[in-house]
Amino acid sequence: MPRTAATSNPEAATRKGELQRERILEAAAGQFLADGYAAASVRSIAEAADIGPSTLYHYFASKEDILVAVHEEGLKRIQAALVDALEGVDEPWERLETASVAHLEALLEGGLIFRAVMREMPNVFDREALERIRVTRDNYERIFARLLDDISLPRGTDRHELRLMLLGSLNWAFTWYRPGRSTPAELARTFVGFLRNQLQIDKPT
Repeated sequence: MPRTAATSNPEAATRKGELQRERILEAAAGQFLADGYAAASVRSIAEAADIGPSTLYHYFASKEDILVAVHEEGLKRIQAALVDALEGVDEPWERLETASVAHLEALLEGGLIFRAVMREMPNVFDREALERIRVTRDNYERIFARLLDDISLPRGTDRHELRLMLLGSLNWAFTWYRPGRSTPAELARTFVGFLRNQLQIDKPT
């Protein structure tokens, strides 16, 4: 059997497969946003990715599997941006602010996958898919839990609720944000500033 370019260059074949998978995820995100998860079909996703359904099934077993992968890819990209932004930042409050900026910039200025992650958190679909998505989100949110653990807070402060409140504020901006009044970075700094002032961290005791 003659050796093809793929068999003679495994790295090129792997990269080609990765690009194909990314194209499917981008196409799926676009379909989920345009039609909603329930209405989007595997066929419409395949057509948007300019591939046949059989090729799509080579990468994903089901539409639920695609939805989970969209969430995993979106959170992986946000986490990568966040980790890069935190490089060289040492002061705890500054680290929390930097992470919040990176998080909100990705959600509000990122591509289709980020928007699909915010819009398509299903409530009635496959339970296994829901659990996989929750695990992915929980792993990401632990970064913010660790950032808050490094901050000196007033005695009795519930760090778990504080984390949920901050992330809820950041994520909810997706529903009402419009460019022009404030940038995502300015909004994120404002949210963290509200927290810091309310907790009276800067005030003498």
